[in-house]
Amino acid sequence: MRSILRGLGNRPILTGVLGALTIAFSAIFVRLADVSPATAAIFRCAYALPPLALLAWYEQRRYGPRAAGQARLAWIAGAFFAVDLVLWHHSIEEVGAGLGTVLGNTQVVIVPIAAWLMLGERPSARVAASVPVVLIGVVLISGVIGAGEAYGRNPVLGVLFGVGTGIAYAGFLLVQRRANADHRRPAGPLFDATLSAAVCSLVIGLPLGEVDLVPSWPAHGWLVLLGLLVQVVGWLLISLSLPRLPAAVTSVVLTIQPVGSVLLGIWILAEAPSPLQLIGVLFILAGLLMTTLRLRRSWMRRAQPEVG
Repeated sequence: MRSILRGLGNRPILTGVLGALTIAFSAIFVRLADVSPATAAIFRCAYALPPLALLAWYEQRRYGPRAAGQARLAWIAGAFFAVDLVLWHHSIEEVGAGLGTVLGNTQVVIVPIAAWLMLGERPSARVAASVPVVLIGVVLISGVIGAGEAYGRNPVLGVLFGVGTGIAYAGFLLVQRRANADHRRPAGPLFDATLSAAVCSLVIGLPLGEVDLVPSWPAHGWLVLLGLLVQVVGWLLISLSLPRLPAAVTSVVLTIQPVGSVLLGIWILAEAPSPLQLIGVLFILAGLLMTTLRLRRSWMRRAQPEVG
């Protein structure tokens, strides 16, 4: 396992891409499970805890205790993740798996700005220029233009939940990046964040009456896949790549997820976004590409002397 983790750690962009492709199935599993938003969040995290605990124990046995404060940061990241999951699952209910995932990834314009304010990583002019492009995409997905044709039970409400998801997702990425400062041990911080997210999702869901601790079959099967494939495999891959890349580059790599989710939603769930909503998706992706091209060149220049 150590050699596998080392090999993946040496290829952070590839590892991040594999992680993003894996978590693209997340919204699909949530929709197929057909449980309440908080219930999906709780079981996603709960089923992931045993394998993550085993991996975290292995890391601690090999490398010793983590630095002071790392667990606290992971718990804070987990609280952001719980809010992200619950809001995102509500967005999926209102506007569909594919579009809900695209909206959640508005974090790509939130993370660079937050990274500038919190981490001193100044965004480029292209990042600023991408903001209005992404916002146009958000408006188109909401169905405000061409009302009556938009896909989803309540597209406007879905957009509000989706933008809230993006803000919470940005908070999670930034804090988890700090919590995962020791590149040798991705499982420990992910275990803490996942445990925190499970507890916080329960706290969020109880007052809303959204907690069902005994979902029926086959809901459990989809939730097991959500927990093991997405939360363990997908987020371990992302946790390996996240601290090795600039915050904004990580957010761009993760936008592979919404593209995959839209295509999977159309293919597996027979979702049918309207033409204007699909144009909105293209606007958001265009905004992401405006950021990606610039970041890729500057990051590769910084990384080039270390190659070989």
